[in-house]
Amino acid sequence: MPHRKPAVSRRTVIGTLGATAAAVAVTPLTSVAARAAAPSNPQAGGQQIVEIPQTRSQSAAGEAATAVQADFPIEYVGVSWTGPQRGASIRLHQDGVPGDWQALPTSCAGGPDDRPVDASGNATALVTAGGASGYDLQLPDGATDVRSAAIDTLQGPARRVSLPLTAPVMFGGIQYLSRAAWGADETKRFKNGVENSPTKYYPLQTLTVHHTDGVNADPDPAATVRAIYEYHAITLDWGDIGYHFLIDEAGRIYEGRYSGTDPLPAHDADGNVVTAFHTSGFNSGNLGIALLGTLSDQLPTEAARRSLTLLLAGLSFWHDLDPQARVTFVNPVNGVTKDVDMISGHRDWLATDCPGGTMYATLPALRADVAGLAGHSH
Repeated sequence: MPHRKPAVSRRTVIGTLGATAAAVAVTPLTSVAARAAAPSNPQAGGQQIVEIPQTRSQSAAGEAATAVQADFPIEYVGVSWTGPQRGASIRLHQDGVPGDWQALPTSCAGGPDDRPVDASGNATALVTAGGASGYDLQLPDGATDVRSAAIDTLQGPARRVSLPLTAPVMFGGIQYLSRAAWGADETKRFKNGVENSPTKYYPLQTLTVHHTDGVNADPDPAATVRAIYEYHAITLDWGDIGYHFLIDEAGRIYEGRYSGTDPLPAHDADGNVVTAFHTSGFNSGNLGIALLGTLSDQLPTEAARRSLTLLLAGLSFWHDLDPQARVTFVNPVNGVTKDVDMISGHRDWLATDCPGGTMYATLPALRADVAGLAGHSH
């Protein structure tokens, strides 16, 4: 277990990483929050008002989920089913005309800790749809509990959001975009007026690296983060986005899982980490960071790799973790144990390709770089 120190003091000390943090470029908010964001309007009290498109979605279940037409341009399609993960395909419609069938890649296994540890029977997929008017699905024989959702995070009615004038905000010496900055609609965390997945906090034990298995060279990564949020929170019924942080190809860090109203992302005021949904059965005390895109055949960009290294180093330093250690993770909720590297890949926990074969092969070098930055070099 890590040696615990008060969160506030560690937050202050982490500023020693500021020289490295300064090298992480974060572009202005208006180019990040949404493609159609309105110009900022300065307000009293150091706030600005920006307009972010409301997320629109249309969900279906059973047979109806396999043939969908929407009354808005579909930018993403989210699908889930129980059964074989291989052999699914999707056909997008443009202006009502069906296109060619294409393989539907399944996403990484995740979900709440009360889901069985072996999540191999739960298949999920989130794919870009490029403004399609509809879609058809073909699923493997034996697929049951089929659900799909047409999602638009780009062109919905504007939602006005109040943000600090100096966005992004800082976590110690690390810049990140808050949930409000990338457009998280906090009402989506609630179901029938009740918080769907109330926050729970535990001491941090391990750090897990993911990729989102999505599009590379993403023209609007914040819109993709909003789509992942909609898919995880609503379509999969997790109640929130599954990761603690996400990083896009420009190196921008996005706050993920909601962790309360204090200024510490992913933590409570005492420095415990909020439980998310990135590694089914092994979530509590395990912090997940997802790189946007697919890293099966390519490396992350230099900017994304730099931000990942910085964030892992900051967390390691703050929580006094050795980035190159081998540890036994013990889930404080269900007692499940797992021997893993302190900084692991998703595939070290469950049967998945995440974080992509190319990225996974670089984890030893990543651990060494993080250790050097965090002052834990062997």
